[in-house]
Amino acid sequence: MKKWLIYILCGWSLQVAAQGQPSRKAQNHFQQALRFLGQQHFNEGIRDLKTAVALEPTYVEAHLQLALVYRKTRQYESALPHFEKAMALQGPENSIFFLQWGETALLSGKYALAQQQLTHFLTLHPLKEEEIKLANKYLKDCTFALQAMLHPIPYQAINMGEGINSPYRDYYPTLTANGETIIFSRVVNGNEDFYTAHLTEGIWSRAVPLSQRINTPQFNEGAQSISPDGKYLFFTGCNRPDGLGSCDLFVSRKEGKDWGKPTNLGNSINSSYWDSQPAISPDGMTLFFVSNRPGGYGGYDLWKTTYSEEGQWSVPENLGPEINTEFDEFKPFLHADGKTLYFSSNGWPGMGDQDIFYSRFENGKFNTPVNLGYPINTHREESGLMVSADGKTGYFSTVREDGFGDMDIYQFQLPDHLKPLPVTYVKGVVRDEETRQLLEANLLIVDLKTNLAIYNDYTSPETGDFLAVIPIGSTYSFYVEADGYLFHSDNYELTEVCTQQPYEIEISLKRIRKGQKVTMRNIFFDTDRYELLTASIGELQLLADFLKENPKVAIEIQGHTDSTGSDQSNRLLSEQRAKAVHDYLIMQQIPAQRLRYKGFGATQPSADNQSEEGRRQNRRTEFVITYDGRN
Repeated sequence: MKKWLIYILCGWSLQVAAQGQPSRKAQNHFQQALRFLGQQHFNEGIRDLKTAVALEPTYVEAHLQLALVYRKTRQYESALPHFEKAMALQGPENSIFFLQWGETALLSGKYALAQQQLTHFLTLHPLKEEEIKLANKYLKDCTFALQAMLHPIPYQAINMGEGINSPYRDYYPTLTANGETIIFSRVVNGNEDFYTAHLTEGIWSRAVPLSQRINTPQFNEGAQSISPDGKYLFFTGCNRPDGLGSCDLFVSRKEGKDWGKPTNLGNSINSSYWDSQPAISPDGMTLFFVSNRPGGYGGYDLWKTTYSEEGQWSVPENLGPEINTEFDEFKPFLHADGKTLYFSSNGWPGMGDQDIFYSRFENGKFNTPVNLGYPINTHREESGLMVSADGKTGYFSTVREDGFGDMDIYQFQLPDHLKPLPVTYVKGVVRDEETRQLLEANLLIVDLKTNLAIYNDYTSPETGDFLAVIPIGSTYSFYVEADGYLFHSDNYELTEVCTQQPYEIEISLKRIRKGQKVTMRNIFFDTDRYELLTASIGELQLLADFLKENPKVAIEIQGHTDSTGSDQSNRLLSEQRAKAVHDYLIMQQIPAQRLRYKGFGATQPSADNQSEEGRRQNRRTEFVITYDGRN
């Protein structure tokens, strides 16, 4: 920076010699300012430059240098009058200054002035290709901004209060799906750490440091992403001993009330370049992040990596020109719907600096990004947007007059057209049915339309709890299993927005014992047919795996129907359906002597046959343990 400042200044001085020499006292302050600037002491340099122009109001070099320093320190509005003064004093037609003046006006929200200077800049010669490209990009921003300001959207940002915000820099908020825990980054005396707070009866507790296992006094930790259930924290750690580059991606798993030791995600993801700002997908299988590694489209791009069944992260893949530009993209956040990606960019047309955009993943690719509009985006920095699981509230960081110091965290209600797709969540605990002991169990949720898992993880061994986000618009199978227990099966048909209300459940698992029964709620047949539908394969395979893991267990498969039709036809249909399950297990190498089947027709209803819901519950397949391996 020192060389750049002095180079610009000297080039200017040679061209304005005819303007006359300022007083020696003004020159002394100017030279003192240069010494301060060369040492990166910007405040002291600004002080002496202001003194120089106060002594000599026509001191062109000092005005220009003051404009450049204000621009460097992002005090754009303070820079503008000094650009104007320097040019009004008939400075040279040095093209770069008009580009810088136009950029400064843009970043001050003075779009008409920016257009004027940028347009003038493009008439000058000679111009560098990179400068022309930048000027044209800024002109697109001006056009977009002026149009956006004519059509403001409903918006009111509310400071989250002194329980969350501080006199320091508070930014990058992330919340769990239930909205009850927030984790964010804070910089205190140059050290970046995580802080957390909890929501109780509508009031946020005062934020406290997250964990000594993650926060360090000597390194910076920030730019985090928390899984919807609050059990995994992906974050950026810089200059750590186990790092591979300047900044790397790490993960920590919740262990009871504290966090486990962070683990570097390894060289399949991290590189010798800058890797930062992770965003984990709701199923935990895709990690988005920002990197300036080779192979991108601009300086900083969005990348993604996927987690394999073998427990490895794939080689990162650039999101491509659908998202990335030849400029910079930052701060990705994938909503709990698994499809709506919010991110910041200074490459797509916007209001200046970085704007917030969203893109929806449809038909195998991300759509063209959409600017969130004015006044959500302004010429100021709006940073690190995340959206609550219910899609109603956005959280971001910015500097406002009503803040508590530096950057603060704000919240606002999203307009309908900017909301993600609707989701709900299932929250609960898993217990032993008899002892009521909390269990560590595997929870698997599968979208029956796509046959893809949207959640696959273990409950906390200390608390037995889980929280799984489920997008609305499909039907889902729901399985819970633990060693030594029968698995639990359920089914959620979430096709209406009115089902957005969260589910809170308690699951009691039965120990493997003769006489215990399981209703398999994800075995499907067409009406009056007994051929297994493809959506049944997941649960059938789960049953086959259970029998393989418990080789001494024998079962009876039982089929049931509702009361529609004759007793004879119902009994036959139920038996044929039970046999279909039996035959599938035989094909999976389960010994026939461990299996038998029986149809009960409508003789053992589990609900009232007078309603459609009752009849649906009665059409079911079950299995009973007939032998558990004991004498």
